[in-house]
Amino acid sequence: MRIAVLDDDPAQTDFICQTLTAAGHACHAFAKGGELVKQLRRQTFDLLVLDWNVPDMAGDQVLHWVRQSLSTRLPVLFMTSRSRETDIAAMLNSGADDYVVKPVSAPVLIARVGSLLRRAYQLQPPTLKETFGTYEFDLKMRQASVSGRPVALTQKEFDLALLLFQHLSRPLSRAHILDVIWKQSTDIPSRTMDTHVSMLRSKLGLRPENGYRLTPIYGYGYRLERVDGDDA
Repeated sequence: MRIAVLDDDPAQTDFICQTLTAAGHACHAFAKGGELVKQLRRQTFDLLVLDWNVPDMAGDQVLHWVRQSLSTRLPVLFMTSRSRETDIAAMLNSGADDYVVKPVSAPVLIARVGSLLRRAYQLQPPTLKETFGTYEFDLKMRQASVSGRPVALTQKEFDLALLLFQHLSRPLSRAHILDVIWKQSTDIPSRTMDTHVSMLRSKLGLRPENGYRLTPIYGYGYRLERVDGDDA
């Protein structure tokens, strides 16, 4: 999962990011609330970890902006040294999904984040196959099929197709896709992602007449959505 961390204490930021990275997440640190909000307009994140007292735009203001401005319900974990019950109640009532008082141990942080992600995205235990209508992905064999017919995909195409189906109807930023599929590689050509998307559209028949639409979002990324007969 892609997690944004807002905290102006470098030591605390390093602790959070190292802990969550070791647990398999991709972390992006921000020292100012305004910087985080700017990126939230351009990128996709799966969860936010917010400190309260940060420069430029405090954590409670960022939370208010997130709940007022984002169309999707982005899970938010408040992680701060403010421990008064009134502060905790205020943030939970303002839309925070969980609240942790510093200091917190690495196992507790991982457990809280994992629990919040499971609640937010209804994550299930790993399975050998994932099915979306007529599309099936065999995770062990890394083989995709449509209506029972195998489709030859490269490893990157398989990973990208699965990511898009797992996030149906959700816009995914190019940065998010790079994080998950290319592991933040900076040396891939700018058109590589577009080429992979084009190949998937062709190989998997991701067109309205087949019930799906894979479209670019100008200046942002891509979205795969299911369409009905009238839309097609």
